[in-house]
Amino acid sequence: MMTGPSYDGRGLVNLIAAIEQGLTGRAESPLTELPITAEETVVLVLFDGLGMAQLEHPAAEALLTSVAGVLEAPFPTTTSVSLATIATGLPPSLHGQVAHLAWMEELGLVVNTLKWVDLTGAVVRYPYAELLPYPNLWERLHAAGIEPITVQPGAFVDSPLTTSLYRGTRFEGAWDAREMVVATTQLAESPGRFIFLYVPQVDYAGHVYGLGGPEFTEAIEVAVGVWEGLVRGLPKEVTLLGTADHGLSEFDEDHKLIIRDYTGLRFAGDTRGVNLWGDHGLMDRLAEETGGVLTDPTTLIGPDPSAVARSRVGELVLLPPDDIAVIPKGFDRRLRCYHGGLSRAEVEIPLLMR
Repeated sequence: MMTGPSYDGRGLVNLIAAIEQGLTGRAESPLTELPITAEETVVLVLFDGLGMAQLEHPAAEALLTSVAGVLEAPFPTTTSVSLATIATGLPPSLHGQVAHLAWMEELGLVVNTLKWVDLTGAVVRYPYAELLPYPNLWERLHAAGIEPITVQPGAFVDSPLTTSLYRGTRFEGAWDAREMVVATTQLAESPGRFIFLYVPQVDYAGHVYGLGGPEFTEAIEVAVGVWEGLVRGLPKEVTLLGTADHGLSEFDEDHKLIIRDYTGLRFAGDTRGVNLWGDHGLMDRLAEETGGVLTDPTTLIGPDPSAVARSRVGELVLLPPDDIAVIPKGFDRRLRCYHGGLSRAEVEIPLLMR
């Protein structure tokens, strides 16, 4: 049986628990084993895609001096799952967001949980604000007298993803990295706030251009600039933390396995962790073809899975080798980088501290 990421001391969920404990005196999940002081006002920066492996890039050297430890992203190691973990302070087993492409039994559809479309690209209607359990992190902070604010790219306002994740927050849009730094710095001047800043450039550049070109270098430089701007600009009494939602792995075309002839199976999840329903004989054949391992996904998403979480994960999950991306029909075959699996490059994320 495969071993999932940490949810009891070194996980992303435990970082959120430590922040909530510092601000309110209580937390929903175990605290991180890493030393964190989180009082008064806290700023948490989420650099999408900036795993520990990405900090080996020459342009990321300035960030290495701020690394205070290594955390683990939840499974599957993908943005919508990690953001839901932050928004609730719960592991995927309890908040119910368990895949990028999630089978939603109540809709009878596989749903892209970033864009809220189905596999044909059609918009999926859903009561987005009801997706995550009550009370979420933001609502618990409000109840304790802490104001939660999220600083996001302005184009994200009122999107289904924003509506589902940030119920109970104040949304502040920013249109470039400089605006993100200015807005966050100004907002942090008032005590009693938790400010969550989302920085997307590294993930986008990795997916579209790969890890070796000038576009990825530029994205790393944006991340460095945001971090250094906040280090310089935030009041000293503000706790400044940074992390990521997952890391990135690059795959050339020879290491993408396009799956088209398994009509007896339903596919969902991620290229690096494929949820499967249907004929178990076909699942075994697929595992042999890909060199992957089949395991029970409920053992990877955290403790005590809820009925909702169980309904959205596969009967089994296929975990391919670290150098293979499995791409069934409806999955995106155009990308240079993928994530969602259990390799160190996907799971290990930094804890940055000023």
